[in-house]
Parts: sequence; structure tokens; C-alpha cells
Amino acid sequence: MGFAGLGMPEMIVVGIIALLLFGKKLPEVARSLGKGVVEFKKGLRGIEDDLDTNVYSPRNESTATARPATKDESVESSAPKFEPPTSEPTEHASSQS
Repeated sequence: MGFAGLGMPEMIVVGIIALLLFGKKLPEVARSLGKGVVEFKKGLRGIEDDLDTNVYSPRNESTATARPATKDESVESSAPKFEPPTSEPTEHASSQS
């Protein structure tokens, strides 16, 4: 099987059509097309890297999921954890209210 599900006969037909359309400029067109594909792949790789650093960052590793944190979860992770008082309230504090 060939490129993108095309067999050899289809590839030959595409090549002949390209030769008829572009003639002597075919190598230049193919080179430009190749450079465009390479730049596109670099762009996709950059986007994937950004997603990997944002989704799999150390602050989200404790959740063990591959989804981004929601607004509520991101607030929870940055807010200090509430710890209840460990001692009994004093008389002075209750008489002020």
C-alpha cells in the first residue's frame, strides 16, 4: 500500500498530472512542498511540547490524570490548605463577639 491509502497505479496517475501541470518547475514545487510539510510538523511538535509541559507539569502529577486542571482545581492547588485550630477557644475570644 502506498502513501495515504493510494496504490501504485493512483500514485502514477498523480505523478503524471503533476508533471503536466508543473512541467519543468516540478522539482521546485516538490522542494517547496517538502519544506512546507517539515515546517508544519515542527509547528505541531511545538504545540505538542507545550501541551505536554502544561498537562503533565509537576503540580498536576499528583492527580495522575492526563486532563488539564479545571478552574476550581487550579484555585485549590494554589490556595493554602485549611487546618482547623488544635486548641480550645479561650474565654477572652468568646467574650468579644
